[in-house]
Amino acid sequence: MDPTLKTKTIDALKREAGQMAPRLKLVAKYIVDHPLDFGLDSIRETARKCGVSTYTLVRLAEQMGFSGYEEMREPFRHALVSSTHMAERPAWIDSMRGAGPLGRVQADASLNSMAIVQRSLERLSPEHMERAVSLMLSANNVYVTAVRSTYALAYYLHYVGRMALPSMQLIPRHMNSAIDDLSDADERDVLVALTFTPYSREIIEACKFAQRRGTKIILVSDFDVISSEFEPEVALIASVISTHHFGCYAGAMAVLDAVLAGLVEMGGKSARERIARYESLRRKNNAYWVSKKT
Repeated sequence: MDPTLKTKTIDALKREAGQMAPRLKLVAKYIVDHPLDFGLDSIRETARKCGVSTYTLVRLAEQMGFSGYEEMREPFRHALVSSTHMAERPAWIDSMRGAGPLGRVQADASLNSMAIVQRSLERLSPEHMERAVSLMLSANNVYVTAVRSTYALAYYLHYVGRMALPSMQLIPRHMNSAIDDLSDADERDVLVALTFTPYSREIIEACKFAQRRGTKIILVSDFDVISSEFEPEVALIASVISTHHFGCYAGAMAVLDAVLAGLVEMGGKSARERIARYESLRRKNNAYWVSKKT
């Protein structure tokens, strides 16, 4: 991406704001004054801060010559790779950066990972956490779904989570589609759907299908509005900004670990007893390698 696009967009907003309608002018001024927040926040959060509708933000993007809101915001998001604030920058980052070309790459990737973990956890409000965990604990079935690289995150959430919450199921199973495994889902169930830019068509379709059946949706993503065709009950947002072509899931993993901690805590004594039984079973069946004493 052209690193000057953010500056060009800000300059264009400054230049054209005077001829804009009042609400569009308000948003333009906000972006110019708060470029970091604009890059980090969801469209709903930006609209709330500006006191306008999300439609106004879309209109501004179109008026500025972009194909959509996300295209206008992307340069601001991309710039966060190097500008996201860290509470403390470790000294070893600078030492690593001085170790040659690969050292610089490693230093930039390390700093980015720490920054997005910090920002993702900072944005995970206790209210959202409690709502998500409460929904999962009260559901008859908790379906967890993701595809491609994000499937690893879903697998981890299911593998650990089912020890505290036996109603958790990882879908799709047996090479089916997620919709096949949601055929019996209803309003007593919850679907935890994980998808990040670029969003997977299969996951969007599964969410739409689940919502038609009354199933509540917990969305884990980098954006809380990824489709106008379904509305999640709660959205857990994690940054996946990276220094390379693919998303960095360090922030998403940190959010999932917080969810797992919440499940164990709110699951109470029964959750802890199930975890203990799993641990005992594994030890009895020699699941863990133990070195021979010499």
